[in-house]
Amino acid sequence: MFGFFKNLFARPDNTQLREAIHAGAFLVDVRTPGEFAAGSVRGAVNIPLDKLSGALAQFKGKKQIVVFCRSGNRSGMARSLLLKNGFANVINGGPWQNVQQAAAK
Repeated sequence: MFGFFKNLFARPDNTQLREAIHAGAFLVDVRTPGEFAAGSVRGAVNIPLDKLSGALAQFKGKKQIVVFCRSGNRSGMARSLLLKNGFANVINGGPWQNVQQAAAK
């Protein structure tokens, strides 16, 4: 039971995320343009989740891809969509603040 609470409240291990960002990963904010304009991660592009399937050409040739959003839900869907379309190195960064923090380290 203790392990459940520890996992629930523990900080995620962002080692892989940090390494991908510092290696030049393609950072994609899948929130709406309005959410993106209110704040995002430096160097990120905005491709809203509902436009993602029509923008797959932008992902070709990218060695590492990090998708993120407000809470991690839309970025999880984005990751699944990208994986189904043959992109293997896709990380769900979760909330944009998590990605921003990982990029700062």
